[in-house]
Amino acid sequence: MTERPEPYEDRAPGPGPYEDEYRIALLRERLAGDGPAELGVRVERRGGVVLLTGTVPTSTRREEILDLARATLTGLTVRTDVAVAGRDAPDHGEELS
Repeated sequence: MTERPEPYEDRAPGPGPYEDEYRIALLRERLAGDGPAELGVRVERRGGVVLLTGTVPTSTRREEILDLARATLTGLTVRTDVAVAGRDAPDHGEELS
């Protein structure tokens, strides 16, 4: 009598080595297509950390991006250096030499 192979579900591997890269690419895609596109925000993997850098127009938009990153990259270490562009008028005149 021949042995029956185990069901596929029992042999299914854990997360593949490319799953994290897929989720990083998914975040980039969502940033490019989500509301006003945030193409100025970079998403890079550096070792075991995902780094978000760039500038956004408002603090609200910054929080939306961070929430999206947390939801998309759950389980990964995410560091952020996303600045909010100042939109205030200058408080003094510029001196030209």
